[in-house]
Amino acid sequence: MRKDNNFCVKAVIFDMDGVITNTMPYHFNAWKEALAKRGIWVSCYDVYKREGQPGKETVKEIFSEHSRFLDRDEQKDILREKEGIFNAKVRTKFVKGSRPFLKNLKNRGFRIAIVTGTSRKEVRKILPKEIYNLFDTVVTSDEVKNGKPNPEPFLRGIKNLGVSKKEAIVIENAPFGVLAAKKAGLCCIAVETSLPKRFLKGADLVFKSIADLQKNVSFNLVEG
Repeated sequence: MRKDNNFCVKAVIFDMDGVITNTMPYHFNAWKEALAKRGIWVSCYDVYKREGQPGKETVKEIFSEHSRFLDRDEQKDILREKEGIFNAKVRTKFVKGSRPFLKNLKNRGFRIAIVTGTSRKEVRKILPKEIYNLFDTVVTSDEVKNGKPNPEPFLRGIKNLGVSKKEAIVIENAPFGVLAAKKAGLCCIAVETSLPKRFLKGADLVFKSIADLQKNVSFNLVEG
């Protein structure tokens, strides 16, 4: 339930890359390197605007935009290379303010969740155990049939949390994540950690940073 910028909820659902962890540059560089081997050059916007969707869809769309044919074997090779590059280079870096924000919500009794297009193996590698264990549920790409912008990941998230749509709010940083949350019937706040506001128009509110969000939004716990 929302009144102005005051939210009365039981749960807060977070995307991971770009909201909790500052890992999107690693994803971009991995995509850039894997695609460059095929003569395809991408900008960070080409990657960031597709954050959250299944990798196979990202490859298909980028090849289509470059009028290039893509067969299934090459698609698999690119995805395997991209993941290999990412896993070799990724380092755990957090979005400024994300850890204190998570701990504050948890200490106040909110249920918190991650809903991400990243695999569970990668989530486990990136998040320190003490941060991973804060979450009441973690929904990854391994557990869903349809990734963002399909609402399935967020619907699974609220089911796992045991809350209604009105009792949860989503914090995202990518267009497909915002779209998935809205399709799921959830209120969504976006932060401009990866993309500027013009890419995040579907969100209910948009803020520059986690600090800006906390300054302007109040979260009030609904008991019961």
